[in-house]
Amino acid sequence: MTYATWTLFLKEIRRFWKVGVQTVAAPVMTAFLYLLIFGHALSGRAPSPAGVEYTAFLVPGLIMMSVLQNAFANASSSLIQSKVMGSVVFLLLTPLRPIQIFVGYVSAAVVRGIAVGLGVLLSTMWFVNISGLAHWGWMLTFLVLGAALLGTLGLLAGIWAEKFDQLATFQNFIIMPATFLSGVFYSIHSLPSFWQKATHLNPFFYMIDGFRYGFFGVSDVSPWLSLSIVLLALVVVSAMVMGLLARGYKLRY
Repeated sequence: MTYATWTLFLKEIRRFWKVGVQTVAAPVMTAFLYLLIFGHALSGRAPSPAGVEYTAFLVPGLIMMSVLQNAFANASSSLIQSKVMGSVVFLLLTPLRPIQIFVGYVSAAVVRGIAVGLGVLLSTMWFVNISGLAHWGWMLTFLVLGAALLGTLGLLAGIWAEKFDQLATFQNFIIMPATFLSGVFYSIHSLPSFWQKATHLNPFFYMIDGFRYGFFGVSDVSPWLSLSIVLLALVVVSAMVMGLLARGYKLRY
């Protein structure tokens, strides 16, 4: 990471950390409330993988959901604020290349996503035996790749949107439904055949299912398949964002 990229990265870290109660503590509290409500209401009623208690089954899904949503929010909110306030010109005047802008924003989004994820883990750890987690390597892989993919999607949304309501449309009608319908609160094997097939078209499902495999060693699909799809999605979205940054789409004009 070059000095210029590092500077942009630190600026983004300080931006969200100054309002840490809103950007980190509040999402942790939201995830904890989801766990209490759904765990109490559905424990013993909702099916979960063999040998996994339902409340424990919820924990990795809630962690990953929080990571994804906050990684997206960090990159998208930062860029749209810069555009609306006109301060994006100061970024464009610097000698930063598109790849440096990309790395700076996405890296900061990954840090915020992981910070929230760790907060959720710490607040829910008595529901899961941390020392008995199955595959730490898979957990970390999907944690970082998932946060990077959603940070990249956030950058894409920030480039495309011209107003806050357009960004809210992207988040409310794409990110939120894709997250909630990805198996956070249920195993897809509890769904009818049609909805199981539909879920397999959702890349968010593979991020959450792969991360859950790291916790319990059980998953709805092979973790290698999940890894391949997440990597492919990250490469495709990254290429799109890099192309838009190189053109200055909705940034220079």
